[in-house]
Amino acid sequence: MKNPYVERIRRRMREFHRHNPWRLDNGLYIPHAYPPESERAALSWWDDVGFVLNGRRVLVFWRHPRCVYRDAIEAKAMADVPEPSTPDVFDACFHEGSASTKQWRKLGRSRKKVVSTTLQAPTEEWRAYFDAVRKRERELEDSGIDFDVTPSARIGWCSTATMIDLIAPLEVRSETDVRALAAFAKRLVKRETILAEEWPGYHYGRAVWLAESDARAVIEQTLA
Repeated sequence: MKNPYVERIRRRMREFHRHNPWRLDNGLYIPHAYPPESERAALSWWDDVGFVLNGRRVLVFWRHPRCVYRDAIEAKAMADVPEPSTPDVFDACFHEGSASTKQWRKLGRSRKKVVSTTLQAPTEEWRAYFDAVRKRERELEDSGIDFDVTPSARIGWCSTATMIDLIAPLEVRSETDVRALAAFAKRLVKRETILAEEWPGYHYGRAVWLAESDARAVIEQTLA
């Protein structure tokens, strides 16, 4: 028996795609440009791609396990450094109405309206906090943390598309790679494969992170 809610969502997806045509490149929505082969980094971190399946859009948000691992390092660094007791400029601006200067524009002879808001510079206390967080991040990047990442896929729906949050040890550095990512995601959606069969027993942890340190250093030097 069909689920009325699911069928209603699917119908809305088809209607949205039919009334809002997608500009596709050989069947794919590719939002990013890729450098020539001579300029590509050895490691990749995340990417997005979209395609149409059964008249409905599918959006793939892919992350490599090393990206998830790095995010965990950043989160631990922020947790290890105590925050200042005073609010930061964003909290002070949006919750307390201070730490910002309003920019006005005249409307006619006597009226005016706010067109922008300029935040004040962070206080020395918050600057010291961010410096301490960055220092802690570098320490954790050099030593690694006790954290393992395994391949996973989470599929969700909205009224416009099916969304796939995919964590998989692929390397996506070119248009050819992103097309391979889309093909793999399509196989997942159609249940032609599962992650456990593609990468049995895989996990990304401290040992792999440290083994890639030289490759990350090359990327950082290139971006510096």
